Amino acid sequence: MKKGEKSPEDIKYLLGNMGLEILYAIEKGAKDIETIKLFSGVSMECIKGRLPVLMDLKLIEKKERGFSLTLKGFDFKKRIEKSD
Repeated sequence: MKKGEKSPEDIKYLLGNMGLEILYAIEKGAKDIETIKLFSGVSMECIKGRLPVLMDLKLIEKKERGFSLTLKGFDFKKRIEKSD
């Protein structure tokens, strides 16, 4: 881990349960806010608040076809699943 870089545990606590649910929904194929809401059960307000955080952490990206996990996002997901 590079100096100043957040650990997977730090990121996990920063995102909280709702942020993780949004990440999992995107990983399962949710591409826009409406499908993220359906897949995750998280409120629209929370989704709108967490998406910029997920993008700033470079765990997700938004392309023409919608949101998707980045390589860093897939790696993060694997690392936190191992630690549970």
